[in-house]
Amino acid sequence: MHGNWNNDMHDGFGWGWIPMTIMMLLVFGTLIWLGVALLRRTGPQQHAVATGPTAPPALSAQQILAERLARGEIEPDDYRTRLEALTTTRP
Repeated sequence: MHGNWNNDMHDGFGWGWIPMTIMMLLVFGTLIWLGVALLRRTGPQQHAVATGPTAPPALSAQQILAERLARGEIEPDDYRTRLEALTTTRP
């Protein structure tokens, strides 16, 4: 009586291993999915570090010209001439 039951379940030829394998794959897959989902929800400060800093806003031509004057790249007379050229409308 016990000998036949032992041979059917433990000799490796039964079909019981298929559902057990599928269940274990589902359990491990779920655990991995939960781990990845939790890591993605770490917060905005970590996400900002991963994506890098944002670009500064674009400067207008007048602001760039003023910065060049402040750095000493152009003379005040040149600054005035260029600023006048930027602000004057041409027909």
